Amino acid sequence: MTVLDGWENFYVIVGSSAGALIGLQFVVITLIAARPITRGTAQAGGAFATPSVVHFAVVLLLSAIVSAPWGEITIVAGLWGFVGLSGIAYVVVVVRRMRRQSAYRLVFEDWLFHVVLPLAAYTVLAISAYAALSYATPALFLVGTAALVLLLIGIHNAWDAVTYQIFVRARQDG
Repeated sequence: MTVLDGWENFYVIVGSSAGALIGLQFVVITLIAARPITRGTAQAGGAFATPSVVHFAVVLLLSAIVSAPWGEITIVAGLWGFVGLSGIAYVVVVVRRMRRQSAYRLVFEDWLFHVVLPLAAYTVLAISAYAALSYATPALFLVGTAALVLLLIGIHNAWDAVTYQIFVRARQDG
């Protein structure tokens, strides 16, 4: 029995949810794509819509990594640590995109759900990779927490984008 045993159901549920939400996100983007797109709107999409898909994809990737039949935790921890460090770098990219876009005035909620919480989740992933070498079980709970946080961030951000399109942009265009 390895330290990863017992996590299969958790990651089946979380990974399946992330996969389904990626598909739903593409459906919503396809429906919204029928609307006229300005340069500012396209920049805002890169800043606000793309990160949701990325977070869902990271959750799906983490689920696959942790669910694979590894013999030891070291390789798995290295992989999720790499994902965490890559996520930190991606948050920096998102910040640049958010600041560059001109279609939307940023509010506290945007900074919280597009920068602060994702940065915290990816940092927890990176730190837990190091912690897994000595404290594997608590590290796995940190990875699970980071995956759930990223899933919830993605859900929030996707919902926020849809409601913005429906209630704000529809009124501006109509």
